[in-house]
Amino acid sequence: MPELPEVEFAAAIARKALLGRTIATVTTLHASQRRALPARDARRLAGRCVVRVNRHAKHQHLVLDDGAILAVHFRMNGDWEVGDSTQPLPRFARIVLTCTDGSRLCLVDSRALCAATYHAPGRPPVLALGPEPDALTVDLLGAALARRSGPIKTVLLDQRVVAGLGNIYAAEALWRSRIHPAQPARSLSEAQRRDLVRGIKAAIADGFARQGRYRDGTRERPFRVYDREGETCRRCRADVSRISQAGRSTYFCPSCQRAVSRKRG
Repeated sequence: MPELPEVEFAAAIARKALLGRTIATVTTLHASQRRALPARDARRLAGRCVVRVNRHAKHQHLVLDDGAILAVHFRMNGDWEVGDSTQPLPRFARIVLTCTDGSRLCLVDSRALCAATYHAPGRPPVLALGPEPDALTVDLLGAALARRSGPIKTVLLDQRVVAGLGNIYAAEALWRSRIHPAQPARSLSEAQRRDLVRGIKAAIADGFARQGRYRDGTRERPFRVYDREGETCRRCRADVSRISQAGRSTYFCPSCQRAVSRKRG
């Protein structure tokens, strides 16, 4: 799944492709996308100029000149593909935004899980989100974790705790802060919370610096611990391990991310 840095990279693509341009047509090419964006809503976008493309956590909001918003969520596998109306459509195009100048932006998704929804002027999407990493503080994190007994890695994936933090960067942040992913969230000491805030910010900053999209199955291994099971920890030289938490793979170093007593606080 694309995470915060990857979604910001995608939002930059959408800005370059759409900002200041007028939408001529919006076409939905799959049943699941038509349920989220029915034809009557797609027609409301025609003739409107895109004035802003904002990112909120993993959500992208295409803001139109009348105040309406087209809210886009990539889900597991979505992405943008830029082109023009003279070119064949991408194989997995699900929604096609064609502008009056002939330029085109396609929402592509091989799994067809992505979604785009229309929000009328004055009725913006309501998002239950916590602070983004750059606004996260030790106090905010402490308040969010105070009543949560679940494993810290799983808790961090709740967007109400840290907006935009996903599976990859949660694992990276925990590695940086030397916190075991199974430690109960509310048991973190103030020092651990301070280290975790720093770890989250550093992991996300690394993602922004890459300016691209990580895809499973590639040879590139840009991370400190994620997707490196059995490889050598870059800090202590022990072997990286993998466990399953809430149906997701968690990578960590059992040597420098040691489990601690549940009584620690």
